[in-house]
Amino acid sequence: MTVTGVRAQARIVARADGRGGTALPVLDGEVPLAPRRTRSSGSEAKVVLVGAMSGPLGGDRLTVDVRVEEGARLHVGSAAATIALPGQAGGEARYDVRLDVADGAELHWLPEQLISAEGSDLYVTTRVEAGAGARLVLREEQVLGRVGERPGRLTSRLTVRAAGRTVLDQELACGLGAPGGWDGPAVLAGYRAVGQLVVVRPEFGERPVEARALGECAALVPLAGPAALVSAVAPDALRLRRLLDEALTRLV
Repeated sequence: MTVTGVRAQARIVARADGRGGTALPVLDGEVPLAPRRTRSSGSEAKVVLVGAMSGPLGGDRLTVDVRVEEGARLHVGSAAATIALPGQAGGEARYDVRLDVADGAELHWLPEQLISAEGSDLYVTTRVEAGAGARLVLREEQVLGRVGERPGRLTSRLTVRAAGRTVLDQELACGLGAPGGWDGPAVLAGYRAVGQLVVVRPEFGERPVEARALGECAALVPLAGPAALVSAVAPDALRLRRLLDEALTRLV
């Protein structure tokens, strides 16, 4: 008998409700993707992605589509870390995230860490389309292996377009089977956790941030548009989060 992976999609649409708040006319998902609305804060709607089962496993194909329409404000987090596991189907798993933020809309995309467990093989893509007046805070964190184990293979591609222009398109492959050098001084330098923080704000188009080091393990650089990027490495997930949180306070 042939074992195949799970195919699942979650969809979120945020829309201004005309009363100063944000409605969610579309909020649905298929197992293991379960988006749940939580208590709102002011004009911002809040959604948590809850993992209804383990995954992604080998052979899975998971997709999350988020659209924030003009005038809406949305905060999306997750209930727990995502753990990539080998699974019975074997082979590469895919996790694709599509974020569309309209002119005059705002999105905070702040999921918990993605952990690459031993034996797993996961390809993650995150594609962002932000309008000319959009605001975005996006955080990605990857951890190579659980405590005491070797990592699986993890490939992550992040593409951000702002005001019709590609401002960031980068891919990083880490773990067993990845091209050589990923754990060397030019990439992770032996650390187990790596993360990115992308902030898009209209004012950055006229007043770009100043490139600078944020300690020994993080750097802030302006992007070619109304955006800025923080890249960081750390020994573990806790210290990585602290680095990115400290960087975010400098940018918003």
